[in-house]
Amino acid sequence: MSASQKYRGRRLGLTSLTVAASGLLALLIGVAFAVLLWAISDANSSTSARRASRTALVEAGAMEQLLLDLETGQRGFVITNRETFLQPWHKARADLPAEARRFTESATSAEQRRTAEQITRGVESFLNDYSVPLVEMVRRDNPAASSLQQTMEGKQRVDTMRAQFDRYTADEREQLAARTDAAGTNSRQAVLAAAVGLAASTALVAVFTVLQHRAVVRPVRGAAAAAEELAGGNLTMRIPPSRVAEIGALGTSFNTMAASLQDSRRRIMENTEAVHRRTARDLHDGAQQRLVSLMIGLRLAREMVPETKTSATDLLDQSIDNAQTAINELRELASGIYPLVLTVKGLVAAVKDLASRCPVPTVVESKDERRISSTVESNAYFVVAEAVTNAVKHAQASRIDVSIEFGDVLRIKVTDDGIGGVGKSTAGSGMTGLTDRVAAFDGKLTIDSPPGGGTTILIRIPVPA
Repeated sequence: MSASQKYRGRRLGLTSLTVAASGLLALLIGVAFAVLLWAISDANSSTSARRASRTALVEAGAMEQLLLDLETGQRGFVITNRETFLQPWHKARADLPAEARRFTESATSAEQRRTAEQITRGVESFLNDYSVPLVEMVRRDNPAASSLQQTMEGKQRVDTMRAQFDRYTADEREQLAARTDAAGTNSRQAVLAAAVGLAASTALVAVFTVLQHRAVVRPVRGAAAAAEELAGGNLTMRIPPSRVAEIGALGTSFNTMAASLQDSRRRIMENTEAVHRRTARDLHDGAQQRLVSLMIGLRLAREMVPETKTSATDLLDQSIDNAQTAINELRELASGIYPLVLTVKGLVAAVKDLASRCPVPTVVESKDERRISSTVESNAYFVVAEAVTNAVKHAQASRIDVSIEFGDVLRIKVTDDGIGGVGKSTAGSGMTGLTDRVAAFDGKLTIDSPPGGGTTILIRIPVPA
């Protein structure tokens, strides 16, 4: 028997070829879905790790704020010898045990936990070994309480702990960035593995092409596009349901992950805005009012000093000027953190106040003006502020127009007549921050910026009923 005859005798039939192709197809699909499921599990782990890192950063900020409350409360009491200045000190002292426990428990690694415990011991030592004895010295009218040595000791302690906080948060942010990069890499690997498996399966068994395209390829491509949008910061992206169990599981996990990330970012932003509001309010109601009282006292003292006392009057005049400068600077600082007009009068009034201080002529128009959620108002305001700042700094604009329209969706349009040419590839971190702010509240931000034709930024944010 010839070799060709032996070869023809061993030729596989159609059924055998189909079975072989189907087996290989099943193997390839199984491998592809195994990689996808592994990627889902790893993405969930990465999401949990990132959520833990964000929690650790929030708790570190709260712990640092507690330290600052202790320091500013005791310092105000040392200067004025008035018990009212100890209110934040008492509150911080009462909150310290619970906050210290949350802070140490939120550490994401053994090394970070040791650092958190070291910071906690430092804060407790600052309170028990320095702050409490200092307060008692003031209550006993001990003049050593306001000595330079005591002041420098407190400053050194606080500076040391703030440096520890900075190292702790820097390490945590580095871990968060690494976990984010790992999640993106895993997502890309899953998409690549699925694409290769599907391409090979299509080449082997042409009859499965339509079925595979409808049942697998299309959903996977949608998942890949959704993953790319999610990686780009669009946390509103969702994967539609699929009749294929594995794709459905992927979509459910992806949607849960995206919703969790969106909720986390929204909570973090809400907490940040609350801190900004509280800080601005404390500056306005605390330090600014005390400076005003100081300046009034200086003016009264100036009126009581005879004009013949030139050295004394000159010193008082200089002190009054310094106090007024400090008041103006503190007012600008508080307005930059969180403008008071935004809390009192709302979004439109705050934007108009911003426009009045803009070096480029800015016109603000509004329609159906009303008050909405304070969190949405504050984020919308800071989006407008950033857009106007970008136009002033980079667009070379001679005019800026801001339109605010209220309804079921808050529509804000910021237009300038500058040089244009702004796009995703050229947008900096400021524009990325705008996108993140808007996306945190299920909003959309679009940019129309042809070269030489100015820039139009359109923001749409759903307004809760």
